[in-house]
Amino acid sequence: MRLEVIFSGFGGQGILFAGNLLALAGMYQGYNVSFLPVYGPEMRGGTCNCTVILSDKEIASPLVLEPGYLIILNLPSFIKFLPRLRRGGVALVNADLVRKEELEDFENMVSGKKVMFLPFNTLAEEAQAPLAANICALGAFNALLKLISEEVFEEALREMLGPRKAHLLKPNLAAYQKGFLYMQGLL
Repeated sequence: MRLEVIFSGFGGQGILFAGNLLALAGMYQGYNVSFLPVYGPEMRGGTCNCTVILSDKEIASPLVLEPGYLIILNLPSFIKFLPRLRRGGVALVNADLVRKEELEDFENMVSGKKVMFLPFNTLAEEAQAPLAANICALGAFNALLKLISEEVFEEALREMLGPRKAHLLKPNLAAYQKGFLYMQGLL
């Protein structure tokens, strides 16, 4: 098994946090992992992205040209990364910030790919964690693939937050559950 995913959105949406969290949880779950963040001017409001690989075999390179999965939180990221998604790949897209109607040639863009629009911002607000759309997306992603146990996810999240941000554990777990349950309802 080798799973390659690119997370992308605006700088400030927690893209790198979500990718790092998936990699840490994957490692705790027993997978070999790779986390490749992209730093640069993107961090100031442009598109920000990272690549995560989970594998049951050794990972020779962290580079991914055609991922099997995308988690996209904004429109510029959709336009930039959807063409890279391999044929038959799956994209989880933030329906609150990406609208099909705003895209020219939408049908050709998504041809041969499974593109799922989910309201990550709305789900985060419902979970009383309005800044956790990224965590809702992780919940939906894990509901789709069932790679990480809930206990392992919580352990990784607790470590990522650390003692200074421990007060954010409960709302982030609620956001994760919202995304997870929403995706389960679609499957």
